[in-house]
Amino acid sequence: MKSDFIIALTQLAAERNLPREIVLSAIEAALASAYKKDSIAAGQDISVKLDPGSGDVSVFVVKTVVEEIEDPLLELSVKEARKVNPDANVGDVIQTSSLPHSAGRIAAQTAKQVVIQRLREAERDLVFQEYADKEGEVFTVTVQKMEPRQLVVELGRAEAVLPQSEQPPFERYRVGQKMRVLLQSVRQTNQGPEIVVSRTDKLLLKRLFEMEVPEIYNGSVEIMGISREAGSRSKVAVFARQEGVDAVGSCVGLRGIRIQNIVNELHGEKIDVVDWVNEPAAYISRALSPSLVMRVDLDVEEQSAVAVVPENQLSLAIGKEGQNARLTARLTGWKVDIKSNVEMEAIEASSVKTNEVLESADAKTDDELPVDQEAELGSQDAVDVVADKNNVEELTSLTGQEGEVEDVNDGTTTNKDDEDIEILEDIALKELIAEVEDSPSQADDITETVDDTATSIDQLPDDVWSVKDNQLADAGVIRFREDIVELGGSDSSRRNTTKKKRKRGSSNQQSKRR
Repeated sequence: MKSDFIIALTQLAAERNLPREIVLSAIEAALASAYKKDSIAAGQDISVKLDPGSGDVSVFVVKTVVEEIEDPLLELSVKEARKVNPDANVGDVIQTSSLPHSAGRIAAQTAKQVVIQRLREAERDLVFQEYADKEGEVFTVTVQKMEPRQLVVELGRAEAVLPQSEQPPFERYRVGQKMRVLLQSVRQTNQGPEIVVSRTDKLLLKRLFEMEVPEIYNGSVEIMGISREAGSRSKVAVFARQEGVDAVGSCVGLRGIRIQNIVNELHGEKIDVVDWVNEPAAYISRALSPSLVMRVDLDVEEQSAVAVVPENQLSLAIGKEGQNARLTARLTGWKVDIKSNVEMEAIEASSVKTNEVLESADAKTDDELPVDQEAELGSQDAVDVVADKNNVEELTSLTGQEGEVEDVNDGTTTNKDDEDIEILEDIALKELIAEVEDSPSQADDITETVDDTATSIDQLPDDVWSVKDNQLADAGVIRFREDIVELGGSDSSRRNTTKKKRKRGSSNQQSKRR
């Protein structure tokens, strides 16, 4: 039976992948819990010792040495303790007596549960200790279970979690698939250690290069920087620390076999490998690979750069949705702005022209203006006044209406009647002169007609403005205003009469001159 116990103990340790000592201590703790539930040792502190060689079980009652006993089941006086152990002092724990190692059915069931629980705790502690110091390393895992927000993968003797945030957006998985992951973190929780792995961390790309490129592993080639958008594109800057070693060539490998293995592991992710240099302009130019860069202008204070590329390679330099430019900025640590050579030439030409204008403006101040230019500037007010008058005259000729027109400049009004009369007189005089010049024979007739029709104010009758008796008799009522209007005519008729008289007078004067 003893040999059977030893065989069972060894088999249990092998199945649980636990050391034999841990399994033995778990069994001892389980037996102690079982004896505490026995009626014989109820309320006492029990200690169990198991001999791994023979399988013998020893059960002891454990008491604490005190000066004054308060609980005789758990405490022991110094005098009694020294009977068992002469060197016993206050505070020591002494095994006072032994108990028969027999327990009932309930105690045995309790011991079984305790053994299982202790073995699980031992496994968790062992797993945590195993992976706690391996963060940042690459492991090959197998997809065990697919959940909505995470994947459960098998990591050796433990299970790890691949969250959705650590999965590349374009990768698809299946149960049983093997892949390489980066051990990102190990945390101890109430349910045991929680292991989180990642497929998007740029450290995974670095570890894959170290595994595939021996020059990087032994230190002759060093990775100086990595910028990555997982599942899409990555840029890696390498530097050869050993003279004569081609850094980019060693990473690419013969016919690209090394870089192709990494690309296949990352499910087709594109990788650009560039040489690292200490000069920022050259570094940015190489980081914009695969596009050709004509020149790079740096602004050290703002940590920004402007890269000039050919017009036909502008889209290649920027990349899809600005990806190439974004990865270049992350890799170099500079703010990179990409412009074509045509656009840059236009900007430079505009800048040169602006500088010339500013220089000429600074050279010619107000005190140094030429005399004729000052005179021209001083006479500008007079020019404005003449322009305003011309506008008023043009407005007057367009309206052609009687009455008052408001002046645009000063808001005053002008009487249009006199102006209209003068305009009509000038027109009539010009027509008359033209007729006389065309037919001189008509001049005498015109003169006679003017003399016959002309009547001076002295020849008018005295009663021209008086009201006649027969008009009053017919009307029956004296209508002062109406009668006067009928006799003298309306305002417009008087104006027409005045115009005709002026025309006749001017015609007579013209005839006399001729």
